[in-house]
Amino acid sequence: MSDPAASAATPKKRSLFRHLRWMVPVAIAATLGFNFRARPLPVETAAAQRAQMVVSVLEEGKTRIRNRYIISPPLPGLVRRTALRAGDPVLAGQTLVAVIDPEPSELLSPRSRSQAEARVQSAEAALQQREADVARAASAADLAERERKRAEALAGSGAISEKERDSADLGAVMRNREWKAAEFSRDVARYELVQAQALLRTGPAGSAPLELLSPVTGVVLNVFEENTRSVAPGTALLEIGDPNELETEIELLSTDAAGVVPGATAFIERWGGTDPLPARVRLVEPAAFTKTSALGVEEQRVRVMLDFTGPLPTAPKLGDRFRVEGRIQTWHAEQVLQVPAGALFRRGMAWTCFTLTDGAARLREVQVGHQNGQTAEILSGLQEGELVLVHPPDAVREGLRVQQRQLNPSSR
Repeated sequence: MSDPAASAATPKKRSLFRHLRWMVPVAIAATLGFNFRARPLPVETAAAQRAQMVVSVLEEGKTRIRNRYIISPPLPGLVRRTALRAGDPVLAGQTLVAVIDPEPSELLSPRSRSQAEARVQSAEAALQQREADVARAASAADLAERERKRAEALAGSGAISEKERDSADLGAVMRNREWKAAEFSRDVARYELVQAQALLRTGPAGSAPLELLSPVTGVVLNVFEENTRSVAPGTALLEIGDPNELETEIELLSTDAAGVVPGATAFIERWGGTDPLPARVRLVEPAAFTKTSALGVEEQRVRVMLDFTGPLPTAPKLGDRFRVEGRIQTWHAEQVLQVPAGALFRRGMAWTCFTLTDGAARLREVQVGHQNGQTAEILSGLQEGELVLVHPPDAVREGLRVQQRQLNPSSR
């Protein structure tokens, strides 16, 4: 006879084995699914934040001495060999820069004498005009300096804005520059009068040589005629200038120059020193010119003149026609909502970005304002503090699970 207890256990064992047969594959599948489930894609993020934003253009340029003077003889003759070389210092009215042996009988004809007398009268009138320009420029510089001091006092009490104070500072600097330029023009006019008077005193053969003194204080920039030879009136002999009166000439694309205004803040970079040199835009030339780039493309360029607003460096020292780079501010604002430029990309005609929302990437269309190559102004579409994906990988799509990448502190 069979045992009743054993007979009752047999169906239970069969049921248990039947359940185990299905549970083991399910457990294996669940384990594999857990191990090979889609993990969130690590991405780099940045928060949309409000901060100061500056937009600028950067272009190559060169320094140049603002006021230059070419020494030339007023009459034909034989110029003697000069001992001056580029870099030699000269003093106004003291340094002998050239000696001319006049040709015989140059002023014997009545016509030549009449021309020389007319030249003297013209030089005297020009000198009087330059004297008036100096007086006017000196008065303007004095007024601008008083306005600058008044603006400083008002800015200290908060009565005027920093922009108005900067405008007063710029006005004082510009008026002082104009004063110096007027004095330079006056010195040149006085020198030309002396030359015209010396021409009247030159007579037939055997007359004294004509000695040309430096009209301004500075250094010799170039020596065009070093050796003895016959020269005609107006022949360039030397070039003189003051190395302390430097300015910078930047050639901008016309599309960039359209956004530059006189008085804009600028910085001179890569000039040979470590720190940028502060400057301001003095002049944006009204006419452009065509220039062929290194790639053979014709471009419309505009010359922009910058004045140094601080003392010139002494070591290393800038000179005439040195290569520099000028960074000119075209726009700036405080508390601008912005994101890294690498977070934005085009989809059709619209700017878009991916935001990190609830652990997933969400596509967002935004309206972009100014850009400076590093950050972009957000006009609408984002709120302050929202996280955006910076340089999102190609695998990122709408709804994909992502997580912030943990950056190595040593790599920052």
